[in-house]
Amino acid sequence: MGALLFYTAVFFLGYFAIHGFNVIARRILINRRIAGLGGVLVMAVFHGYKIINSPPPTGQAIDAIYALAYYVVFPVSVIVGVCIYMTWQEKRDCDSL
Repeated sequence: MGALLFYTAVFFLGYFAIHGFNVIARRILINRRIAGLGGVLVMAVFHGYKIINSPPPTGQAIDAIYALAYYVVFPVSVIVGVCIYMTWQEKRDCDSL
């Protein structure tokens, strides 16, 4: 659960940073969702690299594949799924007008 909260915080940091940049520029230069996802993916690569290159904790029977799936792949896939759903809903709402 902590990894999901961490990646959500990274997403919103990127999202609102680009929103501020777009406000300062007075136009939409960069899509906010794409920028948030870009930050999440960059952080996931670094996090995955750290998991693979670290020794497993002593006294626990987990391997690197399980740790990657639980701490990187699952939270990133949830965030990407929510972004795709929100984009789809936004398009559907605009088309109904």
